[in-house]
Amino acid sequence: MLFCYAHKGNNGYASIVIKVPIKRLDADLPLPKYAKPGDAGCDLLASEQTVLEPGGGRGLISTGIAIALPEGYAAFIQPRSGLALKHGVTCLNTPGLIDSGYRGELKVLLVNTDPKEPFEVNRGERIAQLVIQKVEQAEFTITEDLSETERGDGGFGSTGVN
Repeated sequence: MLFCYAHKGNNGYASIVIKVPIKRLDADLPLPKYAKPGDAGCDLLASEQTVLEPGGGRGLISTGIAIALPEGYAAFIQPRSGLALKHGVTCLNTPGLIDSGYRGELKVLLVNTDPKEPFEVNRGERIAQLVIQKVEQAEFTITEDLSETERGDGGFGSTGVN
């Protein structure tokens, strides 16, 4: 089965298109789609209505779809920046990792960080983005010494704020 092919979009850039089988669990919702040519993330829609209470209220929101990623690929659920900026609503476990062997419904764990206002999730609303990426696996080998780098073991703010 062919899982990918090269495609030259309207913007003139060539890209690889991955064919991903999708199962509709909610036939009334549109399929995920990319808002603009060249976008990395496609929109996921809520297949249910719920209210996220203020101050950390969260909900596991169904999307009404399941996918079959080709082996060697993974998908990542990412927040929508507009929901975070305008309403304080984001994905709690970002990024949400979907391995190629998973065949269940895609769900999005949303949290309302607004301290006062509840947030109503409406059916059909864009609640997150799905990014599909090729992945590699590592073979770990035990060693006593690691190669030297300029950064070394500096982390968590070691490069400053400016």
